[in-house]
Amino acid sequence: MTDLEWVPQSCTLPSAKRPLRVAEWDALLVTRLTEVSRPEPLRLRLELSGGAGVHEQVSDLAGRESGCCSFFTFTTTGDDTSVHLDIAVDPAHEPVLNALAHRASTVASGRP
Repeated sequence: MTDLEWVPQSCTLPSAKRPLRVAEWDALLVTRLTEVSRPEPLRLRLELSGGAGVHEQVSDLAGRESGCCSFFTFTTTGDDTSVHLDIAVDPAHEPVLNALAHRASTVASGRP
């Protein structure tokens, strides 16, 4: 799977900006991801290590992602020690969530 192959057609982010957004997610995952889980089929949970400004960084990135991919629902909780990012989708976008879960696990393992 190429870096952008998993991005759904319904994403409204201009194509030229997509590699930058993917790189931004990848950088966050490589440096902060501690666990990936699927508490429900339509929900992905990313556990991220905290630090100064991490919660705000995750909230900002999730907010910008919601702006171009409105089918995602992001919920960010946590504190300075850990951040939990729950990502939910409707049934039609479950394949996108599956691809995102795979990407998160792969990137965090150092194999993008």
